[in-house]
Amino acid sequence: MAKRDANGKWPAAGVAAAGLLLVAATAWPPASRAEYPPKGDFARGARLWVLNCGRCHDARDPKELRDDQWITTLYHMRVRGGLTGQDVRDLYTFMERSN
Repeated sequence: MAKRDANGKWPAAGVAAAGLLLVAATAWPPASRAEYPPKGDFARGARLWVLNCGRCHDARDPKELRDDQWITTLYHMRVRGGLTGQDVRDLYTFMERSN
């Protein structure tokens, strides 16, 4: 336990630690899985799947991966394929509902 200094004040490190604990406590619980990623447009995702994914390789069957695996795959392809964040959300919504 931190002790007060000669002037009766708490050390700055103790105050900072207490502040961090307060911030951490208000950030809990983490966002639920339902909020990550935000939902996109199914029809637009299906169109993107046909037009974009098949250009470079054979598109995978949506049932080939679990939803959590599609999130990782789509974010990887966002970088590799130059997709926007909205494209990824739309594609994920398509994959999730088709899975």
